[in-house]
Amino acid sequence: MVKSFEIPKQLVWEAYLKVKANGGAGGVDEQSIEEFEEDLKGNLYKIWNRLSSGSYFPPPVRGVPIPKKSGGIRMLGVPTVSDRIAQMVVKLVLEPMLEPHFHANSYGYRPNKSAHDAIEVTRHRCWRYDWVVEFDIRGLFDNIDHELLLRALRKHCSCEWVILYIERWLKAPLQDEHGHVVERTKGTPQGGVVSPLLANLFLHYAVDVWISRHFPTVPFCRYADDGLLHCKSRQQAEEVLRAVEKRFQECGLEIHPGKSKIVYCKDVNRREDYANISFDFLGFTFRPRSSKDKYGRRYVNFSPAVSKAAKKAMRQAIRSWHLQLKNDRTLEDLSRMFDPVLRGWANYYGKFYKSEMVSIWYHTNMYLVRWVMRKYKRYARHRRRANEHLNRIARVNPGLFAQWKLGIYPAAG
Repeated sequence: MVKSFEIPKQLVWEAYLKVKANGGAGGVDEQSIEEFEEDLKGNLYKIWNRLSSGSYFPPPVRGVPIPKKSGGIRMLGVPTVSDRIAQMVVKLVLEPMLEPHFHANSYGYRPNKSAHDAIEVTRHRCWRYDWVVEFDIRGLFDNIDHELLLRALRKHCSCEWVILYIERWLKAPLQDEHGHVVERTKGTPQGGVVSPLLANLFLHYAVDVWISRHFPTVPFCRYADDGLLHCKSRQQAEEVLRAVEKRFQECGLEIHPGKSKIVYCKDVNRREDYANISFDFLGFTFRPRSSKDKYGRRYVNFSPAVSKAAKKAMRQAIRSWHLQLKNDRTLEDLSRMFDPVLRGWANYYGKFYKSEMVSIWYHTNMYLVRWVMRKYKRYARHRRRANEHLNRIARVNPGLFAQWKLGIYPAAG
């Protein structure tokens, strides 16, 4: 049977493997990946058959309200497992077309680029430029203009079926937690497989190309909807901020007023008085910090370290684990359950100014000591002895927990 579009079955299989590796909850049909796999061959054939014939129509995305760190609610749009696979098929075709055109200073949701790369380049630029314009786009995924996005898409993609299905995904309604179906005339669901790629394409023209054209001497760094522009003077920073605000309005976007500002990169050589001398970016706070040069001399340096908000979130996570109550578990059990998370924090937040993470490691050790005191009656009323017991174990088995591997053990004595 002749199909309208030539889509290899192998592409659908590759898309399924990637969706399976990423995991995730079910969509409006509440079908899990495990349930999808009960008839894997048949379900994958249906996706391929419908995509190839032009008859694939996405179901509504399931709206899941997610609390924001700054307060309020963000609506996450969760597609069904089948729809995630279909979106991944399109992403596998579209991403290689778009990636060569994206700007070098765009870091979010891109292969071979990371948040650490963005932090590193920002750190060096803060040493070279005195002023930073920080911007955050309010509700990016909810406010992307469909017509502008499709215009940009057609500029780089001539694949008919890719454009067809992206148009359908953009128009797919959202079903909220009460079962009400809401039609969408703008935006792309945050939670969709292809949405980050589409957001990057939109911002490539709305922001990246525009900055390069109108402010060629201003280096910038953008990670999804968060961005930084480095300026030589306060006057230039004020001009840039006004221009960026106007540009976003032209593209149907809005700068978040509480998260967008001008910052002075104060250090040992920068003595000007200015109210804002710090900013947060990707979980790190950039501000003046005490540092040592290669001769051991102290000086003030403008540099990044884990933010207070990130540390608060980590302490809340540790508290939610209820380590001290799991006295039916062994220490090895606790390591298997929680050390992958601790290692992830160490690898991410410990990359820059790692001493700022010490309080988190002490906090973790404190809960492990409480666990010892509940598990072993002989330590129930003897915190010092529980500390010493855990200290001995940590020194013999430092690989059990991330902080022990870093040499941060429970206090002994």
